[in-house]
Amino acid sequence: MCFSRIKLIIEYLGTGYHGWQVQDNAQTVQAEMEKAVHRITGEEVRVTGAGRTDAGVHALGQVAHFDTHSKIPAEKFQDALNAVLPADVAVLSSGKAESGFHARFSSVSKTYEYRILNQRPRSPVMENRAWHIRDKLNISKMCQAADCFLGEHDFSAFCSSGSSVSTYERSIYISKWIEERDCLVYRVKGNGFLYNMVRIMTGTMVEIGLEKRFPDSILALLDGKDRNQSGMTAPAHGLYLVTVHY
Repeated sequence: MCFSRIKLIIEYLGTGYHGWQVQDNAQTVQAEMEKAVHRITGEEVRVTGAGRTDAGVHALGQVAHFDTHSKIPAEKFQDALNAVLPADVAVLSSGKAESGFHARFSSVSKTYEYRILNQRPRSPVMENRAWHIRDKLNISKMCQAADCFLGEHDFSAFCSSGSSVSTYERSIYISKWIEERDCLVYRVKGNGFLYNMVRIMTGTMVEIGLEKRFPDSILALLDGKDRNQSGMTAPAHGLYLVTVHY
């Protein structure tokens, strides 16, 4: 019996989840998605995501797919799933995937954003949605540092231990800070990202913004390939998976 592959674009608030990937005795976004599909189709399926966001990380445009024998029209899964998903997870669109599509392996690049609330008072509205930094950041120096990440580099110095990858080389196409009304936003697009890479890049640039490092120290860190020399890992709750590109 033939099946249909359904492509989903998903938004979620990661605060209450131990990341995307299914884990024993932990609430995850993938598990919620699979329970929702089971409720509307009766099928036990694997909902495969484009990226395994960590605990506390949010998504504005996570992409996922699953295979189903259900007769539900592909575009109707959006409303059907949203009717049974928890309030902090929503399907933004659903449709039939193109032949050979795979949410993870068909991806060619991803865009992330990291949000910082840079003001003295805390903001209840932004709690768990941005990193609150009370001291004034030097955004000009952070922009200079962001430029240093552009291009292809070995990002060993910006990867947490525990990563099992064959190469630490990645290409960065966009790396810039944007000043919004209530936040500083770091936007980065690349062909792939290592474990905690964006969070370490952000934490290091924050140290530059606090004038504890110089902007061009990024180049020395890339050359040195030593995680012990780079900056702190920024908190998970400021990070968003924005777009997966195919």
